[in-house]
Amino acid sequence: MNPYGKLAQAAICATSFLAEHYNAKSPQRFNSADIAQARKLSQAIVAKVLTILSQGGIVNGAPGPGGGYMLSRPPEEIILLDVVSPFERLEPSVNCPYGEGWCGVGEHCPLHKQLDKFRADVTKFLKTTTLKGFQKTPKLAHV
Repeated sequence: MNPYGKLAQAAICATSFLAEHYNAKSPQRFNSADIAQARKLSQAIVAKVLTILSQGGIVNGAPGPGGGYMLSRPPEEIILLDVVSPFERLEPSVNCPYGEGWCGVGEHCPLHKQLDKFRADVTKFLKTTTLKGFQKTPKLAHV
């Protein structure tokens, strides 16, 4: 079960690509076509999510030749919640799969505790995982 919709997944893919190529000393911009091709996504969807992320201050965009997108700050300063929240409403509770009349009205449904734990685990993951995890680490030489 994937807790994120198509746009949130594309946003994670696009920002993970930008994090993977982040270099504070030598900043490089990538256009939506570059990112889409690298991540095997639709260019239109990547362009859409990058525009939204730019409006939210997660990425910086520049138009024209030599333009493109880059992270607005270092990957270790951007949590996945920043990337996902423009596309997903993170509700404090999960809707009961049994429909109205169960959880919150009477006795909790049989899945209530597991769904609450799942929601809490996803929220914790989004709040504690930064884009730094997507950066390439230098390979150590074997001695």
